[in-house]
Amino acid sequence: MTYEAVIGLEVHAELLTRSKMFCGCRVVAADEAAPNSTVCPVCSGMPGTLPVINRQAIVYTIMTGLALNCAVAEFSVFARKSYFYPDLPKGYQISQYELPLCRDGWLEIDVESGARKRIGIRRVHLEEDTGKLVHVSGASRVDLNRSGVPLIEIVSEPDMRSAREVAAYARKLRAILRYLGVNSGDMEKGVIRFEPNISIRQAGSAQFGTRTELKNLNSFRALVRGTEFELDRQQRLLERGETVRQETRGWDEARGATVAQRSKEYAEDYRYFPEPDLPPLFIDRAWVDEIRASLPELPDAKQARFVREYGLGSEDALRLTEERAVADYFEDAVRAKPGRARVIANWILSDLFRLLNDSGKGIESVRVTPTGLAELIGLIDSGAITANTGKRVLADMFESGGSARSVVERNGLAQISDAGLLEEIVQKVIEANPAEVEKYRAGKETVLGWLVGQVMKETRGTGNPNVVRVILMRRLGMLQSDA
Repeated sequence: MTYEAVIGLEVHAELLTRSKMFCGCRVVAADEAAPNSTVCPVCSGMPGTLPVINRQAIVYTIMTGLALNCAVAEFSVFARKSYFYPDLPKGYQISQYELPLCRDGWLEIDVESGARKRIGIRRVHLEEDTGKLVHVSGASRVDLNRSGVPLIEIVSEPDMRSAREVAAYARKLRAILRYLGVNSGDMEKGVIRFEPNISIRQAGSAQFGTRTELKNLNSFRALVRGTEFELDRQQRLLERGETVRQETRGWDEARGATVAQRSKEYAEDYRYFPEPDLPPLFIDRAWVDEIRASLPELPDAKQARFVREYGLGSEDALRLTEERAVADYFEDAVRAKPGRARVIANWILSDLFRLLNDSGKGIESVRVTPTGLAELIGLIDSGAITANTGKRVLADMFESGGSARSVVERNGLAQISDAGLLEEIVQKVIEANPAEVEKYRAGKETVLGWLVGQVMKETRGTGNPNVVRVILMRRLGMLQSDA
């Protein structure tokens, strides 16, 4: 029997507000403050306290909904989602359920066939985050610094049919949140977490299978591996004639397997009811239009513009626009060196990305400025240095933060075009390699390139390869005529 995957994704993303959702406590990173140091009676769930809505969190949620093509509700309410867990001090979470801020949107992803696929987005709603349990030997401790941090939950329709589609959707969604500036996208710190709902069904069937949910995945690797494992696990169960239980499961990275956590709750299990301490939200249409006008250019639009305006290939444009900081760096460099967009793109996507990957740094902290990269390309264009020398210069700039010209001067890397000096080096290479010279004389013309390389090696890459080639061809031609 052939089976088909049916996958939806829930994404929880902390909002980059300065204060928490319902109180004035400062939002801090997990490694920024001592446990329970940014906590007050409201976010610690003390009796008699009253929540106050964070206006900026509302703005960020509407921005996200608009970027995801959602309808923004004119009327929405908060609810109490009741459940009991040590990191939830009130015994309930203030969230939205029946009337969320945004709903009925969509996001397009690129699929393996090269086509685009539209993934439906059911809702984008606003809530507060829970605290955090820290497990130590023989005990668990509660840190409430994260309790009450504004959190949006983005719930897709079950429109994805493979782990790759899930990863493409998650990557695109994370990129959009980072472009908007509403979430840092730092998965290692848990500020964005993925929870796929996974089921399989007989191919061609309209009936959904029993689904399981993987909780709190904080990397694309875990998202892909966990989804693939769960799809395989469910298929093996059905092929043995067993049933899939509806449950919440976790991903064990060390074992490379999902593990059961608890039976899956239904909405009624949470005993949702309206939050009595918060008024309904009435969203003015003029305010929504104002927020819409403030949205930045988003990844898809920027990618299309890079192809149209700079003549880039679609794949290069995609890689340059996945991160807003990279796209901004590219355009700043193009403004400093107009007409060289494709060359600049090649330097960023190859050499600069390699240096960033090797160092583990992001482009925001790179010491090579966009104008510095443009200066380097200008030196190559003018013939002051060779392209190969340019790679060495870029590596030095990356470490030292110096300008391209200062690195060239400090290391004596200026290109040698002096024919008299190069004549001596060429003669030395010819005399040191009689076997290769003989091969050239016998008609193996590819040896010429090898000999050029030897001269470049002697000059530490600073010889002008065009001048070197002319001298070699003249001298080797003389050798052939002498024969």
